Parts: sequence; structure tokens; C-alpha cells
Amino acid sequence: MARRGGPKIGLALAGGGPLGSIYEIGALVALQETFDGVDFTQCHATVGVSAGAFIAASLANGLSPRDLCARFIESEDHAEPFEPDFLMRPALAEYARRLARLPDLALGAFSAWFDRSAAAYSTRGFFEAVQGFTRALPNGVFDNDAGAAYLAKMFGRSGRTNDFRELRHRLFIVATDLDSAEAVVFGSAGYDDVPISEAVKASSALPGLYPPARIGERDYVDGALKKTLHASVALKAGAKLLVCVNPLVPFNARLASGEGGRASRRLADEGLVTVLSQTFRALIQSRMKVGMDRYAHQFPDADIVLFEPARDDAIIFFANVFSYADRRRLAEHAYSHTRAELRRRAAELEPVLARHGVRLDHAALADPERRLIPAPGRQAEGLAAETRRLSTTLGRLDHALAQGEPVRNRDRIARSGRRADGGKAKKKNARAHS
Repeated sequence: MARRGGPKIGLALAGGGPLGSIYEIGALVALQETFDGVDFTQCHATVGVSAGAFIAASLANGLSPRDLCARFIESEDHAEPFEPDFLMRPALAEYARRLARLPDLALGAFSAWFDRSAAAYSTRGFFEAVQGFTRALPNGVFDNDAGAAYLAKMFGRSGRTNDFRELRHRLFIVATDLDSAEAVVFGSAGYDDVPISEAVKASSALPGLYPPARIGERDYVDGALKKTLHASVALKAGAKLLVCVNPLVPFNARLASGEGGRASRRLADEGLVTVLSQTFRALIQSRMKVGMDRYAHQFPDADIVLFEPARDDAIIFFANVFSYADRRRLAEHAYSHTRAELRRRAAELEPVLARHGVRLDHAALADPERRLIPAPGRQAEGLAAETRRLSTTLGRLDHALAQGEPVRNRDRIARSGRRADGGKAKKKNARAHS
């Protein structure tokens, strides 16, 4: 945390698309409830990559994990409702730009082909000419402008900022420079004048899905192309305890069992998207493991704790993040899994956390009634209790006004009501004993 003289706690959030964001919200709520001495809105340094950049930027702007759950899982902010389809709007402007190139590309391709000698009139020559048409293919399928505009509006509210330099604590958003294939850390010196919302857009521009994000004279794509977590950014900034959340792990179908288990199904039968997802997860997982081993040697005075799904978690792997019901179920599942992981690893974690002034709240962990999202019955009970309290207070207010008592505020009326009730009881008891 960034308290003067306090422990320097950092947070690193990996990517994973909408799935990753939902998982990270559920996991962070569980960690926030359990880590006594940690406030994820006040971290010494916060690093976000791809979808993790979305969450990291929100935390750095003072939105707690519970706030993020209400906004992005429950969509309770009616002024600025968030829906995942913001991230799935067709990149119509990109399509139009590419289509506009077709006439020139066609003319150039056929001119080059027909200008060849007779020997060049071959299949190979034809395909070489047609290859030029690939420049008409869009750089991305979906438009990421809507997500950036949503963040800019959200960070424009009072008490928040879209400027790295105005934040109270260090925020780093990592993207990849497309032309150099080098990682760029927005929020660091020389890159802190870029709006936070634009940095998030750049970091989450997954090639093929979203067009590269143009910032200044450079094009940027997903920050996960270079590293999974970029945890070293927070460690170099001075974090001594680094909490990492990685929502994407390869799925082991042979281990899958229980609810959502699909062990009898071969991943190859699920189609191209599932095969690509498994391949991508395996690549980033092996790369992250190598990075974690290296950090232990590079930063021997720092501790790193990592939280991620289980390898046999079919609920996470096969989730439909664009279904509202699945969003809630996935977030709740991430919350429950993280709590179970904390209980399982308690003996391992406690001495590590204690070195940094953090302790596990065992009472919170042991509470079997805790949920990320209260069940409908519990919500109704809570509402009924609040209604009863409000009715009681209004009744006392009405009684006080009828008697002409001076009223300054509702709390005073409530106190007066309690004193009046107590006085009547004493008089009644006195009459009974006389």
C-alpha cells in the first residue's frame, strides 16, 4: 500500500478478454475481504495488461472490487450501464477504409499479372498477383472505441481522473508497439501524458479481434504479446508484496469432473475457437511460469502470490461471458474458488503476508454464508429489514411533530423516541409497584 512508512503492496492483473475481467472481479472481492491490511484502491503500484488494464485503471481511480462487481457484473449503475456488447460492435469504420482500397488493389494486381511475359501466365503468377488483395482485409473484427469512450466518461466523474499524472498511486498499463514488437509501459516517464482510457484501449487491442490503437504516430496492440503479467513493472517500482491474478490457464479435460465437467468430450470436437483458446492459454501459462521463476532471482527481497483458476475448471473454460446469467455465475464461481484457495493455502500464505503487515481474516474465510452476489431471498430479507427500520423512524418523526417537539435531524428524533419509550416504561413500572 502507499501509506507512508507502510508496506509497499503491488497488484498485477493479466488479460483474458471479458472472461478475464469477470474472473478478476470475483477473485479480487474475495482477496479484499480476506487480506486484512490491503486496500486494492491504494496499492503502491498497479499493473494491468489487456483486460486486466480495464480493472487496474478502475481500481487506481478509487473503484473498489465491490464497486466493480456492482457496475460490471450486476450493471447497477443506471447512469452509466455497462454491457459486454460494448466490446463486440463491428469495426465499421475499419471495414469501410479497407473496402475503399479495393479498386486500386485490383488495378495494381491485374496490371502486374498481365504485364508479365507469357511464361508468367501460371497459377503461381496468378496467386502472387491476388496476394495483394490481403491488404484489403480489416485489421480487426470489432471496434474498441466504445470501450475507451465508456472509460473516459467514467473516469471523467468527480473524484476520478483520466490522467496518469493526477492519480494518487502508480498505475502502469502495458501495450506492445506493433512496428517494433517492444513493450511500452503507459504511466511511466515519457508515456504518462496519454489518457488512461486510450492506454487501456491499446493494451487490450488483441490482434485479429480489434484494430491496432493509434496513439500519436505509433500503433499499439495487446500487451500480453510480450509477457503475461508484466509483474516486473510493479517490482521495479518498489512493490515488496505483489498480488497477481491470472484468469487464463490451460484446461485439463482429463481432470475435469463435477458440475460443468466435460471430461468425456474431446476439445478438438468443440471447434476452432476452443482449440485456439487452449493453445493460447498453454503458451501464456508456460511463459508466465518462466517469468515467475526469474523474478525470484531478480527480486529476492520481494514476495509474489499468484491466484488463478484450477486446471480442471470447466465452468471457466466454457463460460459464455456475454450471457448475463453466466456473467453472474462466473463471477460467483471465481469468488468461491478464490476463497477455497485461500483456505487451502492459508498455512503457506500467512508467513508471507505477515512479513508485509498483512494477515488473513479467518473469520471471513470461515463464514459459510458469504457470497459475491446475495441470493434473491437474502436481498428481499435485507430490503424488508431496511423498510421496517425506515417505517419505525418515520413513525417516531410523525409522533414528535404531532407533539410539537423541535426537530433538527432524524437521528435526534430516533434518540428522542428511544428515551421517550424508556421513560414510559419506567413510569409504568413505578405505577405497578406502588
